[in-house]
Amino acid sequence: MPATPIVAPFPAARLRRLRRTPALRALTAEHRLSVQNLIWPIFVTEVAGGEGEIASMPGVERLTLDGAQRAAERAARLGIPAVCIFPHSDPDLKTDGCERAWDPENIGNRAIRAIKDAVPDLAVMTDIALDPYNASGHDGLVRDGVILNDESVEALVRMGLAQAEAGADILGPSDMMDGRIGALRGALERAGHGDVAILSYAAKYASGFYGPFRDAVGASGRLVGDKKTYQIDPANRDEALRCVARDLAEGADMVMVKPGMPYLDLCREVKDSFGAPTYAYQVSGEYAMIEGAVRAGWLKPEVVLESLLCFRRAGCDGILTYYAPQVAALLAQG
Repeated sequence: MPATPIVAPFPAARLRRLRRTPALRALTAEHRLSVQNLIWPIFVTEVAGGEGEIASMPGVERLTLDGAQRAAERAARLGIPAVCIFPHSDPDLKTDGCERAWDPENIGNRAIRAIKDAVPDLAVMTDIALDPYNASGHDGLVRDGVILNDESVEALVRMGLAQAEAGADILGPSDMMDGRIGALRGALERAGHGDVAILSYAAKYASGFYGPFRDAVGASGRLVGDKKTYQIDPANRDEALRCVARDLAEGADMVMVKPGMPYLDLCREVKDSFGAPTYAYQVSGEYAMIEGAVRAGWLKPEVVLESLLCFRRAGCDGILTYYAPQVAALLAQG
C-alpha cells in the first residue's frame, strides 16, 4: 500500500523565527547602511547676512566659508567620506552669460580651497550647472527663451575646469545638457586633471521636489519658464536608462538618480542594468517632508534611517542626504 503522506500540523516556513530578536534580525539583514554610504550636501553663501537656517529646510543652514570649514571638520570626525558644495551667490552678480560660474574666486571655488585646506583627506564634490550664476535661473544659457545645448556645454566645461583647478575630487554635472560628460572628460584629460572623477546626474528628472533647494541657493522666483526641455519627464523610464548608458559611455565614473525615494525603481534598474557605482539624491523636498512630519510628531525619527536604508535596498552605493551628520552620529552609537 502507498505510504500515507505526513501532513505537518504546523506551518513549516515560519519566517517570523528570524525576526524574533534584534540579534537574529541583525544576522539576517540583507542590506546595511554605513557612514561610508553618505555624501553631505552643504550650502555656502557669499551674501552678507545670508547664513543661517533655511526656512523651507528646517535644520539645514547656509554657511559662511568659516562655517563650511567647520562642517568639513565635523564630517571628517564623523567618518563621512565626502561633502558636496552648493553656492549661494550674490544675486546682484548673476548675469545672462553666467561668467562667474568659472571665476576662480566665485564662492564655490573658494569653498573648495577652504575645505581642502582644513581637511585635505575629505573628498569634495561640486555641482556643475549654471543656475547659481544665471540671471534666468536655468542650468544652461538661454537665448530667445530657448535653453542652448552646445553653448551651455562649453560654459559648463569651463566651470568644471575651474573647480578641478580649485582642488575638487568629484565633479557633479547636474545640468542634463546632451554631450556634457564627454566634453568635460576630454577637457579634464587635456588639462592634466585625469584623476578627477565625474559623478554624473545621469537621470535627473524635471521634478517638483526641488523647491526648497531653490530657496537655499537663492534661485526661487528667478526661474523663467521651467526645465522640462532638458530634464527628464517623470513619466519616462526607458529614456532615463538611455541617459545613463550615454553618460557612462562618455566617461562618467559614477551615476546618479535624482530625486531619490520617488524614483527608487530607477535606482534598482540602473544598478541591475549597468553595475556602475550608483547614487541617489534625497532631495530638498524629500527632506522637508520627512523633517516636517518628524517635527510635528506625525512620524518617528527612525523613519530617517528607514528612508536611507531603502536607497541601499534599491541598489544605491551612496546617498546625498542633508541628514548625513545626524545619521553618521546615530550609526556611530551602534
